[in-house]
Amino acid sequence: MGFSVKLAPGVRVRASSRGLRTSVGPRAARVHVGGGRTGLSSGVGPVSFYTSTGGGRRRSGGSARTTPAAYQRQVAAYNRQVASQQKAEQAAELAAAFTAILDLHREAFAEARRPVAPPEPHVDEGEIRKRHEKAALAGVGVFQRAARAERKSAAAQAAAEEIAAVRARLTAERQQNQAYLDERWAALLANDSEVVLATLEEAFEDNEAPAAALAVTGGEISLAVLAPGVDAVPDRMPGTTSAGNLTLRKLPKREKSDFYKLMVCGHALATVREAFAVAPGLGAARVVVFRHGRTDAYGKRGLECLLAFRVTRKAFDGVRWSDADAVTVLNDASTELLIKQVGAARELSPLDLSSEPELQTLADAIETTAVATE
Repeated sequence: MGFSVKLAPGVRVRASSRGLRTSVGPRAARVHVGGGRTGLSSGVGPVSFYTSTGGGRRRSGGSARTTPAAYQRQVAAYNRQVASQQKAEQAAELAAAFTAILDLHREAFAEARRPVAPPEPHVDEGEIRKRHEKAALAGVGVFQRAARAERKSAAAQAAAEEIAAVRARLTAERQQNQAYLDERWAALLANDSEVVLATLEEAFEDNEAPAAALAVTGGEISLAVLAPGVDAVPDRMPGTTSAGNLTLRKLPKREKSDFYKLMVCGHALATVREAFAVAPGLGAARVVVFRHGRTDAYGKRGLECLLAFRVTRKAFDGVRWSDADAVTVLNDASTELLIKQVGAARELSPLDLSSEPELQTLADAIETTAVATE
């Protein structure tokens, strides 16, 4: 029996260079693609480095003459200093990139709570009283004391009535807003398909790896994630030579493949964690991870299915997110897992969907945007 994944009736998914976009009827949901200190710990061993790029003191003296050889030495020393500083900056950027890959699945999301309508806006009672009194005294002379007193009393009464009416209207509006929020909150907890899909649509808008909620079946959500390509992993990693000098070594194919698997699994797990956080009624998730494939002769860019898995909310209980890497968590927590690794480097390879009809149906249902040619 193949991997089961659902696509809600009327839901369409489009994939483009900007990411995934889902739509239900006339309503479109858009998901946008987003995408040092010296410590770095990874599955390929610890890497650390330290460099100092500060220059020495400058000597001044207008009478000293610089010989051509000395000038060339100064230029060479300056170029070495600039190159060393650039190398250190590049190493810091690379270290940050690898650390970000390792930490993708560790991002924590705030748990959703019952929404509360904003408080009633301030009522400027002074302005209302002033307005009524000004209108009441219009045309009444300053020496008409009895008339003025009578008009002021009537104005005060009218102002009090208006203030009470405004407060009653604002209170009613806030109660109406709160009732609407409570209704949506109850629907979210009950896994109402429309509310859950809309909530996740909004939550996924700023994800680095675009994601789309496809369908809700009971307490289970079906998700599609668009992972970056393997070129998102840097080709070089900072390290040190045996002499303690900073180096930017080329990342072996096996290590790059390992980091790419961590990236793909990290994005997938982060998407699930966010879904569970913003939709408290969900108890499980089925996730299918795609990436862009090659562009054919007609300018259409296909999709490749890299990974499919099912995980429950309960399976995340007790996970040591700060210690376990994304691949380990996915392997240990998922109840169903489809993944294909090939070659000595154990590279992620697209799944053969000929024996997975539901995944093939989902892949076929995702519309790809043509790539413009220059």
